[in-house]
Amino acid sequence: MSNPTPEEQILQFHATEKYLREALQPYPSLQFPKALIICGSGLGGLSKLIKDDLEHPKLSISYADIPGFKQSHVPGHLGELIFGILGENSTPVMCMVGRFHYYEGHSFFTNTLPIRVAKLLGVQYAVITNAAGGVNESFRPGDLMVIDDHINLPGLAGQHPLRGLNLDTFGPRFLPLSDCYDFDLRLKFFRSAQSLGINRVIHEGTYCYVCGPTFESRAEVRMIRKLGADAVGMSTVPEAVVARHCGIKVFGLSLITNAALADKPPSAKAAYLSGLDPSDVRDQTDGMASHGEVLETANSAAADVERIVEHFISSL
Repeated sequence: MSNPTPEEQILQFHATEKYLREALQPYPSLQFPKALIICGSGLGGLSKLIKDDLEHPKLSISYADIPGFKQSHVPGHLGELIFGILGENSTPVMCMVGRFHYYEGHSFFTNTLPIRVAKLLGVQYAVITNAAGGVNESFRPGDLMVIDDHINLPGLAGQHPLRGLNLDTFGPRFLPLSDCYDFDLRLKFFRSAQSLGINRVIHEGTYCYVCGPTFESRAEVRMIRKLGADAVGMSTVPEAVVARHCGIKVFGLSLITNAALADKPPSAKAAYLSGLDPSDVRDQTDGMASHGEVLETANSAAADVERIVEHFISSL
């Protein structure tokens, strides 16, 4: 899937920026957002923390009305861009309630367009959240994982968000990613959780990006585990890479919503040789992942996530 030419991309970025600046004109306090928050599956409640009163009105815009944006069709992704004030220190933010995914048929250019536009609007920090499967055997549904590194499987195979002619006005051709997930931001998050007394397990680990939309097979989970990943999901890395290319500091957070199945399926050959009745064999669907489970777990953990993120954003 080819991207527009660099000239066409720049024109699109500025057209989107122009539309948003005009929409923000009546809201002086919101015109220069400091942080971009991307809400993953089931985490759209983060947007409800944004103030909305006479002193601090917020602005909500449907993706369908924004040039260059696409409407999300994934359950748990509302499809609204919200500008407002968040936290005790009144930090101006822009919040994506839902994101675009490669598996929906969008190009990486479309998926990451909001990042470039955020940079043009003055954003310094990207807080990128997701729902992910736990690959690390010690992870449990409801745990959180601060992302300290990633494995970009599609990127290693040639499907990379920076593929094509480089946009020199945003960043370098050859981008180092050894500092992709900012150390200081990760430290601030752990301090925020501690200061709030949140009683939820918070890990730190490596996120593996896969295209989806299928959940991983058992053999794929074993492979991903051997590669060194702790969690796996279908988003985040394209946005993180492009944000770093723009010079935006990145914080990534995964909510572990299910334990990814890695054990081998029951053996039909062994059952045949031993004469077992099929009803005596372990059900192959036991523990199988579903998007409903993802949303259910996300909803149960949302309150803790929201409190920590609000405090964290105030510390920026």
